[in-house]
Amino acid sequence: MRIGVAIPVAVAVLAGAVLGCWLGPAGNTLPVTAALASLLLVLATVRLRYCLWLAIVCWGVVAIQSQWARQLPPGLSGVDVRVEGRITHTQPTSSGLRLLVEVERCEAPDLRPSCERLQRVRVSAYDPEPPLPKPGERWAMTLRLRPPNGFMNPDAFDYAHWLWREGIGATGYVRQEPSAQRLTAAPFSLRHHAHAMLEEQPLSPRTRRWLAALTLGLGDQLTQDDWKLLNASGTTHLVVISGLHVGLVASFVLLLARGAARWLTPGSWRLRAWPWWLAGSAAFGYAVLAGMEPPAMRAMIMSVVGLWVLSGRHAPGPWQGWWLALAAVLVSDPVALWQPGLWLSFVAVAWLIIIWQGRPRPQGLRGWCWAVLRSQCLLAPLMAAVVLIAFGRVAPAAPLINLVAVPFMSLFMVPLALLGWLLTPVPYASTAAWWLFEQGLGGFYSALEVAVVHWPLWEPPRYLQLPWALGLLVVALCWGLPGTARWLKPVALIIVMWVPFGPASSRPAGDDLLITVYDVGQGQLIELRSAHQRMLVDTGPRYRSGFMPLETLWPPGQHFDQVLVSHSDSDHAGGVQALRDQHQVDEWRAPAQEPIAVQRLDCQRGDEWLRDGVHYRVLWPIAGLGDASSNDRSCVLSVQMGQQQVLITGDAGRQVERRLIGDLRSPVTALVAGHHGSASSSGLQFVRAAKARHVIFSAGRDNPFGHPHDDVVRRFREQGSCLWNTAQDGAVQLRLSPDAPLEINSLRGSTPRQRC
Repeated sequence: MRIGVAIPVAVAVLAGAVLGCWLGPAGNTLPVTAALASLLLVLATVRLRYCLWLAIVCWGVVAIQSQWARQLPPGLSGVDVRVEGRITHTQPTSSGLRLLVEVERCEAPDLRPSCERLQRVRVSAYDPEPPLPKPGERWAMTLRLRPPNGFMNPDAFDYAHWLWREGIGATGYVRQEPSAQRLTAAPFSLRHHAHAMLEEQPLSPRTRRWLAALTLGLGDQLTQDDWKLLNASGTTHLVVISGLHVGLVASFVLLLARGAARWLTPGSWRLRAWPWWLAGSAAFGYAVLAGMEPPAMRAMIMSVVGLWVLSGRHAPGPWQGWWLALAAVLVSDPVALWQPGLWLSFVAVAWLIIIWQGRPRPQGLRGWCWAVLRSQCLLAPLMAAVVLIAFGRVAPAAPLINLVAVPFMSLFMVPLALLGWLLTPVPYASTAAWWLFEQGLGGFYSALEVAVVHWPLWEPPRYLQLPWALGLLVVALCWGLPGTARWLKPVALIIVMWVPFGPASSRPAGDDLLITVYDVGQGQLIELRSAHQRMLVDTGPRYRSGFMPLETLWPPGQHFDQVLVSHSDSDHAGGVQALRDQHQVDEWRAPAQEPIAVQRLDCQRGDEWLRDGVHYRVLWPIAGLGDASSNDRSCVLSVQMGQQQVLITGDAGRQVERRLIGDLRSPVTALVAGHHGSASSSGLQFVRAAKARHVIFSAGRDNPFGHPHDDVVRRFREQGSCLWNTAQDGAVQLRLSPDAPLEINSLRGSTPRQRC
């Protein structure tokens, strides 16, 4: 295969994007820019082509650094700014609307950093009053924003990185005072007009939102339940505007155009180029109609290049076309390098090229059916490995489901959905087409629900993900690569079946106790895990939107031996519902008079138990605290292993702390500070009596309460404690061993030396 132009361009933009990301948001790009500029001048005198490659590298660096520069400056976090912008997406939530706004003008208060570079924000409008914002409208509103940030927990979704790669420079909410004002109505948009017309059709809400997603690229119209079902069944790719949809449109137009060419020029119709141009134009037009979002743009580029390869005349080979499509996508959007969807689609296409390289084209219905079956069976293990590496989960039934779902969607559902739009000028014709679509959707939806019940989404333990992925990759290579020895195929399957029996384990080694103080914002959730015990202290908050951080930490179906809820405040007990509905808990504990919606044992002073060499003691509350506040009824738990003690005090106040001093076995190895570092807790006497070596504040970034309080921080500093804060450090993990010193680290890379 000749190298040509596409491969160097793709490699150059890859190098630039990686370099730009390596420099990071605070990277000093001036030396790098100067070095690249100097090298450009030198190469321009040697060979112009080398200069071109370096210019593409510079473009990758500039694009990535520009993405960082468009974020909200930290000095404007939690500050009201006045924004004028255009609404691009709206999504209903349980408490209002979620808006995606393209910022046209941003005004910050005096003596604050400028926000003029801000281009896109994602905000919530709580209980908005009519008129409600609509896509395409321009609005002026006061927003309280913060830079893109997400929870940092082990093996959890990186929300901050997702915001960055989506180009969202800030998140926040719309201030109700002063009220938002609509500046201009939405201009005519074929996409929005089509969606408005779709909403007026006599169809079920589910059918309307699926039609909007399948044909207009409005995936935000699908509900959370829809996405959960698609994720669990491995069929998300069927409703995102992808190569499937764009390719179908291009193929349909090509079929009609070549038929017309055969009728108009029967002697030379195979030589006509205009049908291919028309099919490429149709692919481009459909991508524009779908909003030219990154998946639609990627699918359009790949479809156009695919048409060029299939046209045969003066066209690149399959691999040259693959590299050309990759180069075009990355040059148009270097940030796409960090989008898993890019690599999922390109890896799938590359593997299809490999398994069909040198094979004859299928003939007849039987041949095409066999081709689809073979492609799906050989594609399934490779894609499962890639998905497992990218997302840490896999849908066990996905190969079987897609074997039926892909042809069904390609040959029935999507054509019916598009046919409905083509027939809109004919009365009742489009309604009839969409009615058939609705019937098919009902059966498809029911089949997915049944499949998910019997083969639910599988998220293997972290220690098994890489071995499983490597095993599936070996299976795919042994069965898909031409010329592979036959005996390797069953051997590969046997190796994969032995993966679950490997020696690795996610549990603490030996008699160790692993304690994780999770980053859940303004709340508390702590996991204690030993060889045969898994326990939670508190369940994290539940936010106004209904979001519970606990749902992002583990897949459904986890088992917990004990859950101790310190008290009923929503920042400590907000995740009880999710934990109760999605996981199995053997024993609940909570203070007697706290309204926790589970059957539980009372948590009271004097309770103690021993498990895996760990001594658990409840130091508070005592009986007869009916008049005390919920905070002062908090369960206070002491966890001791050997000479090391960890103390978790919930939201207990100073008066309770003074009554605990006699029970302390100081110095305390680690203390989870009371009430997230509030001034109402961590009194001077308690701090001096505890002599905590490490103090952990479980608090939210930029929280409105100012936790941890300056006075509290000062007290612990004067005592010589090492201070940790989940808002800055992410989740903090402690490993206690009976015969070894404490190991403590954080998910953001902080070490005890940096914290002390």
